[in-house]
Amino acid sequence: QVQLVESGGGYAQPGGSLNLSCTGSGIDLTAYNTVWYRQAPGFQREWVALVTKSGTPAYADPVKGRFTISRDTAKNTVHLEMNHLRPEDTAVYSCNVDHFWSQGTQVTVSS
Repeated sequence: QVQLVESGGGYAQPGGSLNLSCTGSGIDLTAYNTVWYRQAPGFQREWVALVTKSGTPAYADPVKGRFTISRDTAKNTVHLEMNHLRPEDTAVYSCNVDHFWSQGTQVTVSS
């Protein structure tokens, strides 16, 4: 049974930092691209960052230079380090591998 378990998220003030993790079980994350998405109320889901199966990262323009995606192969986990957070980063964040999704976690950036 494949599961993607997400952890992290929560609240941060503008300019602050939060970390998200996505741990796979029953699936080898090095065999697929792992993509982080987010969805804010009233908006469509948008991709945020991805790491290819070969380990190459890519970022959507709104987060470029602020977010960092990385993969821990030993722990079968992909991390999303979010720095210099802005109120517009507020959303539910989810990771996606193949057709599997994590449960989603709320990130709220507010003063």
